[in-house]
Parts: sequence; C-alpha cells; structure tokens
Amino acid sequence: MQLNINVTEFILLGLTQDPIRKNIVFAIFLFFYMGTLLGNFLIIVTIKTSPALGSPMYFFLFYFSLSDTCFSTTVAPRTIVDSLLKEASISFNECIIQVFTFHLFGSLEVFILILMAVDRYVAICKPLHYMAIMNRQVCGRLVATVCVGSCIHSSVQIILALSLPFCGPNVIDHFFCDLQPLLKLACSDTYLINLLLVANSGAICTVSFLVLMLSYVIILHSLRNHSAEGRRKALSTCISHIIVVILFFGPCIFIYTRPATTFPMDKMISMFYSIGTPLLNPLIYTLRNAEVKNAMKKLWRKKIMSDDKK
Repeated sequence: MQLNINVTEFILLGLTQDPIRKNIVFAIFLFFYMGTLLGNFLIIVTIKTSPALGSPMYFFLFYFSLSDTCFSTTVAPRTIVDSLLKEASISFNECIIQVFTFHLFGSLEVFILILMAVDRYVAICKPLHYMAIMNRQVCGRLVATVCVGSCIHSSVQIILALSLPFCGPNVIDHFFCDLQPLLKLACSDTYLINLLLVANSGAICTVSFLVLMLSYVIILHSLRNHSAEGRRKALSTCISHIIVVILFFGPCIFIYTRPATTFPMDKMISMFYSIGTPLLNPLIYTLRNAEVKNAMKKLWRKKIMSDDKK
C-alpha cells in the first residue's frame, strides 16, 4: 500500500468563504449540534431509567441515539470551530481519522435501523414468539455483530483513502473529510477506487434501503390481521421508522452511488444528513411515540419532586 508522504495537511474550504455567511454557518451548526446532543441525551437517559422502556425496540433505540450523537460529533464540532477561522486546515492523520469515524458511526446507524426493522417484523408478525426470539442476549449479540460490521466497512474506507497518492493539490472543497472530495485531489486515476467506493458505501446504502422498505411493506401488509388498536399502535411506530429511513438514506444514496462527479448541492445535502437528520431523529421518535413521551414526563415529574424535597 502506497502511503502519502508529500501532503501533510489539507485546507478545508467549508460551506463558504464569506465572513458573514461563516457566522451564519457557525450559528446553524451550533444550534443543530446542541439540539442533537440534548434530544439524544434525553432519549438515552429516559430509556436507561424507565422500566417501561425495557423492550428490544428501545434497546436498539438506545444504541441508535448513541450512534446518532457520535455520528454528528464527527463533523459538527470541527465545522463550528472552522467557521470562526479565516482559513481552516486539517492534518492528513486527522483527515483519515475523520473518514474512519464518520463511516463507522454512519454505517452503525444503517445497521441498527435494520435491527429495528427486524424487531418490528418479529413483534408484529410473530407476536407469540417475540420475547423468546428477541431476548436481551440475542439483542446484545446483534448489536455486537453490527459494530463489527461497521468497523469492517470503515476500515475499507481507510484502505481506499490510504491508497490514494496525494502529491500536490491539498484544497478540499468541502467542510469535512470524506472519500468523494479526496478523490478529486489524488494524483492518479481514481476510476477503480471510485468503483470500490460505490461497491462499498453505495451498495450498503442502496441494499439496506431496499431491504428496509421491503420489510416495512411486509409489516404493513400483515397489519390487516390485527385489531384496530393494534394497527394504530404498530402503524405509528412503523411510520416513525420509515420517516427516519427515508431522511437518512435519501441523501446517502445520492452522494455514494454515483460516479466521481460533484454537484453544487452536494455540500447542502451532506450538511443535511450529517447534522440535520441527527437532530430530526430524536424529535421523530419522541413526538410520534406515546411510550417515550410518557416516560419522559414521568422522569421530569420525578426530577421536580426530588428538587422540591430538597
């Protein structure tokens, strides 16, 4: 493997070079990131402290919120700091680390969404065997498996990045490091590496999306045999999951399943799925989930009562 020794750092152009617009970027990213931290922190604390949220669905939601927070953290804090600088730079090693962590937690979200779909399928289509099939030990092994899968995926990204020779241009026309903008700086033909990128990231996004949508079609079709109340509750949960799937996979498929070409809207689309969806996910899962809302209310009342006693 040929490692880069000529370029030691990259210049990040960010979303804009205009000082006034940089302040707007700073405010937007700070607001979205703080909202993401708060929303996912509330979900994590609520699930951990509420006995009513002990089902496998919330076990997976706990890890989804955790990975959601980490996914946003790989991009947002640095972009917030960079927006305050006249010229933002990132070392070669930091760039490689960002590529690894971004794809690690991004793919982890993808795989956990699949686990959540499997959980809903078993709960709705095989309700009598649900707790036997989706017991805590099985759920723990499934999460461990997808963590290993995410590490493999992100390791492939690193291998592809390290195989690129950088011998001159070092200006990345983006606000974070990813393989797509790095391909434009390579000093060799990147056709094969781009094919591998599409085969890796693109295939994961596309295949996962199709599997998820097919699973929810099967789930919704099976709801015909349930009572009106059962259909209403299951439909509410599934719609929340479907909204998250579409919001997350739509931009990812657009970015990672095409040849190495760039479009003017690429940065905005990357901004949406890197900081937009992590903020929307906790809102969707709380506003459309009565159990989570009730558990949060109980947690809040308990907090108020404990403060009053003091």
